Amino acid sequence: MKDVSFGQYYNTTSFVHKMDARVKILLSIAYIVAVFLVKEFHFYGFLAAFLFIVLTTIFSKVPFFSVLRSVKGILFFVIFSAVLQIFFNTAGEVVFSWKFITITDKGLLKAGFIVCRIMMIVMGTALLTLTTTPVELADGIESLLSPLKLIKFPVHEFALIMSIALRFIPTLMEETDRIIKAQKARGADFESGNLIKRAKAMIPILIPLLVSSFRRADELADAMDARCYSGSKGRTKYKKQRITYRDIIGFLVLAGLIVGIVFLNGV
Repeated sequence: MKDVSFGQYYNTTSFVHKMDARVKILLSIAYIVAVFLVKEFHFYGFLAAFLFIVLTTIFSKVPFFSVLRSVKGILFFVIFSAVLQIFFNTAGEVVFSWKFITITDKGLLKAGFIVCRIMMIVMGTALLTLTTTPVELADGIESLLSPLKLIKFPVHEFALIMSIALRFIPTLMEETDRIIKAQKARGADFESGNLIKRAKAMIPILIPLLVSSFRRADELADAMDARCYSGSKGRTKYKKQRITYRDIIGFLVLAGLIVGIVFLNGV
């Protein structure tokens, strides 16, 4: 579980790391929209989206395996979605049939299409968290949502909650891995038995994890209170966010990706 890269920050100095957090958040949203713009069975659009990920990974100096590893956390969902399309999509020509199982060519293509779409979205989102610190993400979210302050929406508190949640994802994963190893050392078995037995075996993991999470939350609250944290009222920022040439280049490259996908859809 600790090998899951989502929520982790890769500390280095690169072109992407120096981009404005607000711009990276908007580019991530635009990238997700671009992936959804790819029409069914138009895999050249996914190829363009994948090349964009590769190019961004090169300029971010993040190991490509770390980006690809982000899919590991949702691997079950990816496989489950593909299996549903393969065995329950009956459109197209039959390529395999046995008793009640029927696999068609369009079912296989649809499964590949869904897998590609999910992987592209997850990898694009993982690049955001790998190249942006939780503090920068919180500041970026707060700045983008600042118009909601007019309707008394607690923008600062919401951004703080998001940044703390992202910050503690790797910590909780490491804690879960540590608890599993401790329970296995005591003779616990998490791999054998039916589904109900496996679910019951998870109770010795969930209870210590919840206790640990509440303890960490209490310690964090005490630390914030000791530093006189009182919310957004009267707070200033040490680092000011500014749009630079890197952000403009990022917008232009992603705009080119969207135009390219629309063009490929037309072709």
